[in-house]
Amino acid sequence: MKLVNRTLDRVVCQRIGLARTLWSRTRGLLGRPPLVEGEGLLIEPCQSVHMFFMRYSIDVVFLDHEYRVVALRPGLRPWRATRYFRDAHSALELPAGAVADSGLDLGHQLALVEG
Repeated sequence: MKLVNRTLDRVVCQRIGLARTLWSRTRGLLGRPPLVEGEGLLIEPCQSVHMFFMRYSIDVVFLDHEYRVVALRPGLRPWRATRYFRDAHSALELPAGAVADSGLDLGHQLALVEG
C-alpha cells in the first residue's frame, strides 16, 4: 500500500505501515529503526503524538477523516509531544525532512492506494 498526494499528483510514501489496533498505535515507531525515504506509518485514530523514549526525529502530518492535511509538525524531536488536534483523525509519521521534500501543505488531499 502507498500514500499519494492527490493535490500535487505525487507519491508521498511508497511503503506505508498501518497502525489501527490499540497495541500497534501505542507502540508506533518505538523500538524500531528510523524510517527511510519512501516509508511511513499511518496511525488511526490519532489526534496527538509523543516522542518519549524515541531516539530520532520524525515529521508528523495530521489528517482528517478524508485524509486532508489539517496540521504539520516537521522535525519532531525525541522527548517532545504535539498538542491535541481536534480536527485530526489520523497521524502520518514520516522520516525527518519528508514533509519539505514532498511539498506537503495544509489542505492537501491524500489517499491510500494499492500497489
